[in-house]
Amino acid sequence: MFEKSKMLLEMKKIQSVLAKEIIEVEAGNGAVKVRINGEQKIQKVSLNPELVRDADLVKLEKWIESAVTQAITKSQQAAADKMKGVAGGLGLPGF
Repeated sequence: MFEKSKMLLEMKKIQSVLAKEIIEVEAGNGAVKVRINGEQKIQKVSLNPELVRDADLVKLEKWIESAVTQAITKSQQAAADKMKGVAGGLGLPGF
């Protein structure tokens, strides 16, 4: 029982670290940038006016979608990497 409490405390520490971790991705050769934290909360979406000016709306929407998807995927991977050892000790499925 003590071991599980210790692991739960460790998971809370990891969650705190993930909240501070920032991941940035680009799409459209830098036209769109997305910043997300390790808790998968979008911090900022930036558009480069020089590159967006010539882009059509459909292309811009796809770049934003791509950047957000990439950011979430990287955030999920970062969380999985950090929690793998702790969660495995708790007997959680998938870890």
